[in-house]
Amino acid sequence: MSISITPFPDGIGADVAGVDLANLTPGEVDAIRSAWIAHQVLRFRGQKLNDDALANFSANFGELEGAPIGFKTRTYKTDRPEVTVISNIKIDGEAIGGLGDGEAEWHSDMTYIDMPPDASALYSLEIPASGGDTWFMNMYDAYDALPEAMKAKLQGLTCKHDATRSSDGKLRSGFRETYTREELPGAVHPLVIRHPDSGRKALYLGRRLNAHVMELTPAESDALLDQLWVHVRAHAKTWSQQWRVGDLVMWDNRCTMHRRDSFDPSSRRLMHRTQVRGSTPPAAA
Repeated sequence: MSISITPFPDGIGADVAGVDLANLTPGEVDAIRSAWIAHQVLRFRGQKLNDDALANFSANFGELEGAPIGFKTRTYKTDRPEVTVISNIKIDGEAIGGLGDGEAEWHSDMTYIDMPPDASALYSLEIPASGGDTWFMNMYDAYDALPEAMKAKLQGLTCKHDATRSSDGKLRSGFRETYTREELPGAVHPLVIRHPDSGRKALYLGRRLNAHVMELTPAESDALLDQLWVHVRAHAKTWSQQWRVGDLVMWDNRCTMHRRDSFDPSSRRLMHRTQVRGSTPPAAA
């Protein structure tokens, strides 16, 4: 097989063909790593992966993360503890995985911890006839498109990322509905980070809900974050993944955000996910 990498025309992402992710050579791993840094999101079609193969592929890029808060599966067990189930399927009325069938808002994964994952990989086993598309946003582009005055304003500012709710807005187990600004559980990260491999600056928003800028008053924080979220939706490049069974999509969690479209609750969607543990904390640019 001969590996080929075809960038998408949308300014983010690339298709990788000519590889079997269950049987990679060292040279292919190196090529995939370089493409991942260059293009932020990679898609591999037509893969046949069990949980061992999915975990072993992902481990080429670092130590694997455990399941995030609220994703400990009770009814349905994967073959590897590093593999998380994303699904709306229920057995005897109990969900076998996380995130259900609703819309998931723009976010980066697990930015509510001090060392968020470097990468996430999502593999499709069952998909609905329509809906459930996954969108990706280029956060390098989001930063580059900012006015120079805004870039200067963001230097030195940090943001607390809320740990209490998932990307679909649901309260995670063990947390209260409301907290004071000071008590809100979560991690604090710079609003602008420098990617440790590419060296590029990226806007680092995580997610909007309950986020606040530590150095500003509540009113100032809300105004700034609202302005930044309007900006990224208007100016950052995006790409949408329309899933087929056997697709694996891998993304760089440090310089992208992603979201998911809702889909028919009566249909079935089953995905298995791995995450690569963060190698360094997000560092200010």
